[in-house]
Amino acid sequence: MAQPLILTLACPDRPGITARVTGFLFERNCNILDAQQFNDRAGNGGGDRFFMRVVFDPDGSTAEGLRSDFAALAGEFAMEWTMVTEDRPRRTIILVSKFDHCLVDLLYRWRTGELPIDPVAIVSNHPREAAIRVDIGDIPFHHIPVTPDTKPQAEAAFRELADETDAELIVLARYMQVFSDEQSAHFAGRCINIHHSFLPGFKGARPYHQAHERGVKIIGATAHFVTADLDEGPIIHQDVERITHADSPEDLVRKGRDIERRVLAEAVRLFAQERVLMNAGRTVVFRG
Repeated sequence: MAQPLILTLACPDRPGITARVTGFLFERNCNILDAQQFNDRAGNGGGDRFFMRVVFDPDGSTAEGLRSDFAALAGEFAMEWTMVTEDRPRRTIILVSKFDHCLVDLLYRWRTGELPIDPVAIVSNHPREAAIRVDIGDIPFHHIPVTPDTKPQAEAAFRELADETDAELIVLARYMQVFSDEQSAHFAGRCINIHHSFLPGFKGARPYHQAHERGVKIIGATAHFVTADLDEGPIIHQDVERITHADSPEDLVRKGRDIERRVLAEAVRLFAQERVLMNAGRTVVFRG
């Protein structure tokens, strides 16, 4: 039996889009299993925009044939669209420095079947013994050191690795190196980063200690796409946790790590399930 397919699309808003898309699937005897849509009347992307995600049973039709047939409809409505198999794991590279809590969580969720990813490589700017304290099995590990003088060469080596592995998703799991503008542009729309939500208030070293000194009552984390604007890319997922005066700086660090791993894992899940659509400087996220 053919696996369900996921159709995602974005286009200028106009009457009849939903009817034409669902009619297209009906005419080919495809059974819609889930459908979500959003009309952006705020004009965030420059005029009204329409977004849609449809999961459907192709009933024997091939994905290639459906894509070929849908192209004409997509052209009529000026759609940006994809049509992919639902259960296909997304080929993923995970980058890490010396904090591996996010990496450990991603690997656990992958191994238990919670995350539909296929880790094709783990990359660090530190040697393996300094970067990872968990068994990564047979996932290839690559040490790509980065210094101010060698940064262009290091980024070129990583782009080559991403091409060789056909990586669809790049995850910065507390990777403590800033991508250049060129690198950010190369991986636009498929590179996810995680950081604490104190920015821009508490920049630099020891942000949780800075927050403790100010007596903050909420800490959080933000997962977003990487862009040339440092830590300001389109947001995918965020969460917060309340703290009290009794929490020490070490408590904030501990709770911060916990929320970072949860927020990053959810952002990866949303991306891998084709639930995140770009809308200029924002995202449309179809949850489920």
